[in-house]
Amino acid sequence: MPTDPHLEVSEAVRVQILATEHWSLLATRSITYGAIYSRANIFLTVVSAAVVAMALAADATEFGDRFYVFALLVLPIAFFIGVGTYIRLVDARIEDFWLLSGLNRLRHAYLEISPGLEPYFVTGHHDDEQGLYETYGPGTRSRSYRLIGETSTLVAVITAALAGAVVGLVANAAGTGSELSLFIGAVVTTMLVVSLVNMSRRLIERGRRLLEPRFARQVETAHDTGNWAS
Repeated sequence: MPTDPHLEVSEAVRVQILATEHWSLLATRSITYGAIYSRANIFLTVVSAAVVAMALAADATEFGDRFYVFALLVLPIAFFIGVGTYIRLVDARIEDFWLLSGLNRLRHAYLEISPGLEPYFVTGHHDDEQGLYETYGPGTRSRSYRLIGETSTLVAVITAALAGAVVGLVANAAGTGSELSLFIGAVVTTMLVVSLVNMSRRLIERGRRLLEPRFARQVETAHDTGNWAS
């Protein structure tokens, strides 16, 4: 009776297939990070150019009505680019989570083929949350630590500051006075930073829930315990 050729794949072929997928995920992750840095650099360049242009306009107009008109034309554009950049950064975080889950699954497959190599792996080989933190590295499990150091947080703060500046300029042009306009702008900036950070956390958590772990540590532990009991 002829056998199924899919069941006769040698161990070397399986390792080659896994390695091909591994390099594919690494390349995709590299492209994702490159896109993140490019978008962030474009946004920071636009903000820098806007600040320089506004400084020149302020010197030429002596903070007159034409300066307010110019600022209200430039800053909303920078704000729009900031929002788009922030959304792309959040999407990239979700993509990175999926790619990292795939890499952990591949390491799990390597260890199924050769369990003796486990002591040499410094990254995680489970696709649950703890396994992902092991791959990200020591200290990354602290959410507050990661939140402060993330590129998306930096972009969120600058974008919110742009929105606060626009609202403050509009309020000042409406005759509310400099101090009240500054206060209104600060309130808008703070509220928008909190809103953007909370939105990103909700979207990222939703993206993580869409990917169900297949090789979670607690599942395997329970399975092994059941085998021992039997």
